[in-house]
Amino acid sequence: TNQIVYNQDDLLAVEEPLEIRIGFGDKNHRQQKSISVTMRTPRNDFELVIGFLISEGIITHYSDIQTIKYCTDLGKQIETENIVRVELKEKITFNSAQLERNFYASSSCGICGKASIETLETMGCQAIPSQPNTINSTIFFNLPKIIQQTQIVFNYTGGLHAASLFNTQGELIYLREDIGRHNALDKLIGASFMNGIDTSNTIALMSGRVGFEIVQKSIMARIPVLVAIGAPSSLAVNLARQYNLTLIGFLKSDNYNVYSGIERIKMNE
Repeated sequence: TNQIVYNQDDLLAVEEPLEIRIGFGDKNHRQQKSISVTMRTPRNDFELVIGFLISEGIITHYSDIQTIKYCTDLGKQIETENIVRVELKEKITFNSAQLERNFYASSSCGICGKASIETLETMGCQAIPSQPNTINSTIFFNLPKIIQQTQIVFNYTGGLHAASLFNTQGELIYLREDIGRHNALDKLIGASFMNGIDTSNTIALMSGRVGFEIVQKSIMARIPVLVAIGAPSSLAVNLARQYNLTLIGFLKSDNYNVYSGIERIKMNE
């Protein structure tokens, strides 16, 4: 028979808001703007912010940042680590009007109102160069086993998404977790750019489904291969095809679906 258990402690994934503020302009006319609030799992916040700035086209290199730190002049200790301020170098041109479009991110859907391919075209983003037959088709089958051994928080809470970065030989480079799949990928992108990883020869693995914003972030980070345990959306597939991203979905222990960019995969005879 079914039983209901009362008064028993449970481990839950933490979810808190993170506000991103940027400072920009020449030294005599510095401005500050709050550009996003996202619900995230606290940890690797600076990586998340840097990945967000990369995927939104605000910066292209980690070196575009002058400083990044938590706001400490708020007078409320509880908020100290929920607001991050990034000072951009003077040379970085920031178009604040471009960001006046529903910059509130929830943990489930990413940036609301951004689901259009025209967004990337406006940024001047280019298609990812082709690299035919560079990845063995069997490498993908082992990737979920690797993240299952490494995804510690998920094993305890069951409430976090994972984003993992591998090289083209299937070796794990980084794994990041968050209650939001888009945040997990931003953390992964941020870690890669902070540490000078060449993303042009990497594979990103997402623990869940893949929507438009996940494909967009991968393209902006120049990650050529995106793999998902779950399903991609139709818009995600269309965007991947337009920008020459290899998109794989429904990854299982013995098969997967290739929706675009199959030329990068070397099929076993």
